[in-house]
Amino acid sequence: MTAPDSLPTDADALRALLLAERARHGEERERWMAIIAELQRHRFGRRSERLDPEQLALALEDVEQMLAAADAAAEKDDTPPVKPAAARKRQINRGALPLHLPREEIVIDVADKTCACCGGLKHCIGEDVAERLDVIPAQFKVIVTHRPKYACAACAGEVVQAPAPERLMENGIPTEALVAHVLVAKYADHAPLYRQAQIYARQGITLDRSTLADWVGRAAFTLRPVHARLLQRLKQSTKLFADETTAPVLDPGRGRVKKGQLWAYARDERPWAGHAPPGVAYVYAPDRKHARPAEHLAGFGGTLQVDGYGAYAELAQRGDVVLAFCWSHVRRQFYDIQVKTPAPIATEALVRIAPLYAIEAAIRGLSADERRQSRQRRSKPLVDALRLWLEAQLAAVSGKSTIAAAIRYALSRWDGLARFLDDGRIDIDSNVVERSIRPIALGRKNHLFAGSDGGGEHWAVIASLIETCKMNSIDPQTYLRDVLAKIVARHPMDRIDELLPFAYVPAADKAAA
Repeated sequence: MTAPDSLPTDADALRALLLAERARHGEERERWMAIIAELQRHRFGRRSERLDPEQLALALEDVEQMLAAADAAAEKDDTPPVKPAAARKRQINRGALPLHLPREEIVIDVADKTCACCGGLKHCIGEDVAERLDVIPAQFKVIVTHRPKYACAACAGEVVQAPAPERLMENGIPTEALVAHVLVAKYADHAPLYRQAQIYARQGITLDRSTLADWVGRAAFTLRPVHARLLQRLKQSTKLFADETTAPVLDPGRGRVKKGQLWAYARDERPWAGHAPPGVAYVYAPDRKHARPAEHLAGFGGTLQVDGYGAYAELAQRGDVVLAFCWSHVRRQFYDIQVKTPAPIATEALVRIAPLYAIEAAIRGLSADERRQSRQRRSKPLVDALRLWLEAQLAAVSGKSTIAAAIRYALSRWDGLARFLDDGRIDIDSNVVERSIRPIALGRKNHLFAGSDGGGEHWAVIASLIETCKMNSIDPQTYLRDVLAKIVARHPMDRIDELLPFAYVPAADKAAA
């Protein structure tokens, strides 16, 4: 007789349990959202200069996964969840699936279309359509080429046969598309060849790492004229960016890794509405000698935007190159001081530099002359005032202090720093080429080192074409497959400009139209 009296108690306990569980999910969700907000401040705020953006992205992905799991757990509750004040909008990409993807139509129809009232046949008045993105794992296929032979039944020795098509590798098994896939996986997606071999093995394709290395080497050799022409075209510009980064190279003779260098030379006229397409060319060198930029940029005349490395100063001494320096490097000097030990002078310097970047954001995309006029009116008074203030601060601080070193770094390069005020083609910093260096740094973390100086040269050749494709919104695998096929088919070298990534920009625009 006591059972009925216990039912309300059990229901209340269940309701209380569900409410407590929902509250726990809400607290967990708020905690993960707070962590995401903090990571985003690191990623996009001023602290981002101290942290690797790729590592931040990985951390952000993991935290967002935990938030999604908390949301999924909350959605399983039978009671309607309480919507938090600062709800996170779920990223579902609805309606964003590209139209060029093949569609597989599935119709889920009712079993019985007869009307329950009159027995007649119901007619369709509409439908709900939902699209989901599916994937077919990488599929291999074998292309079998038959070349029949023909002979005359009456005449002896008269045999005809179509000539064999040219191949990137004589008697080799890969098509140009497969070689392009290996190149992109290694130099764009940063998957070393031994990992690619493991991926292929899971699909029953046994390819030794040394075989893949042979493909990459032959492809890089084939693409060297295109890389050389790319660098030559960039040097025909009147404004370039330059930067360099280490490229560790195995040195078997000494039993260790030596420091090679990848020098990057980039062009990007989009900030001032220029007409030349963007591009970047890397050049490998076994050292960081000051003579390297002069060797690489032989024939170039114009403005070179760089950091404070002395090799570029020597390049400018020959007279046909003018240096523009990078405000981002100046800002970083003060920022590093501020992070370690809060300093009023460093803080004030950062506050004075910030409006210059706000002005640049507002005039991005305007013509060079419009940018120059705006800078003369708005930025020049700020820059002049900043110089006077830095000179006054330098006289007031110890000459051996880090803040004095930061001030001297700026003042010793002031002419190059102020050059952007008089030329709308010059950017305020060299972030364009620094962004081009980041993929090299990420590849370095995955590859660890190149196997030889030749491997460093291959790295420069293929990375140049891939990164230029990315700057022009071109699929690098499609480009490499096509250009390798054209070279194998003996494309005329006097029309080598047709093989540059630039040639694919109009084609891409035409396809989009």
